[in-house]
Amino acid sequence: MSPHDGDRIDRAVGAVLGSAVGDALGAPFEFGPEGAFSARFPTPGGGGEMCGGGGWEPGEATDDTQMAVLVGESLLEHGGLRLPDVFDRFQRWAAGEPKDIGLQTEDVLTNGEPWDLAAALHFQINARAAGNGSLMRASTSAVYFAAAGRTATMDAGRRIAALTHGDAAAWEGTAVLHELVRTALAGADPLAALPEVLGAVDPGHRERYARVLAPDWRPALATEFNGAVWPCLGTAVWALRTTDGFEEALRAAVDVGGDTDTVAAVTGTLAGAVYGSEAIPRRWTGPLHVPLPGFAGRVLDAAALRELAASLTTAGRPGHQPAG
Repeated sequence: MSPHDGDRIDRAVGAVLGSAVGDALGAPFEFGPEGAFSARFPTPGGGGEMCGGGGWEPGEATDDTQMAVLVGESLLEHGGLRLPDVFDRFQRWAAGEPKDIGLQTEDVLTNGEPWDLAAALHFQINARAAGNGSLMRASTSAVYFAAAGRTATMDAGRRIAALTHGDAAAWEGTAVLHELVRTALAGADPLAALPEVLGAVDPGHRERYARVLAPDWRPALATEFNGAVWPCLGTAVWALRTTDGFEEALRAAVDVGGDTDTVAAVTGTLAGAVYGSEAIPRRWTGPLHVPLPGFAGRVLDAAALRELAASLTTAGRPGHQPAG
């Protein structure tokens, strides 16, 4: 393994582990006010931040990471994207009564429609399906498809998003996150790549994303709640742009308030891909655990997430043959 390979794997682990850490860190502050995290933990590095609360144990990851794990394990088992299998895993998980599941995602997974129609029919009936639920689970797929190039990774992001979200705005946001992670894993600056990435966004959604990803945008300028896909992604990019390290970025993300677990999960994906796994504080990874409802009581810890990320990095390389 070359030093470049080692760096790439470390960044990939950073993306997957960073997303899970952000999820668990933000969960107790969900729907809380701006600045609640810093008010409770005013001294960076002081410890205790994985505090739990709101029904969550300290270090417990939510549906964001649970669904990301399901996507990643499907990719590994099948050596590529099998959308019906991903949907089946999502349905099994939803039937396991997770502590938290988005209303839109729950309806799509339980409405009895087949995998290739459920989200589209939901959107047709409700005319609203641009929540951040497809963005929150994208760390594992972003790592897997990173080696395939821009077109392939963005297309995969769109296809996985469409399983539960019928609005193309959610597809495009997930595609952008995939491409930003791909850029970071290659050792380049994802922020510098934004203009080029926006050029690959569907023209019907490009202006919306250009606005929230602009250098002068900040969460206070959001016109929608950050539970929507574009302000969620915009906030994560803002947190990365305005800070100088993984821990700073995560603190900034949670302090925005609102949908703190998902905003911090997406921020953790990006910051982990940029700074690598060694930048993630061990006091945050120590208590981290990811229950998988519907899957025989399985619980993943940080070591299991590291292994998953490393396997996804290797398996996603062109020409790799799955075992078995």
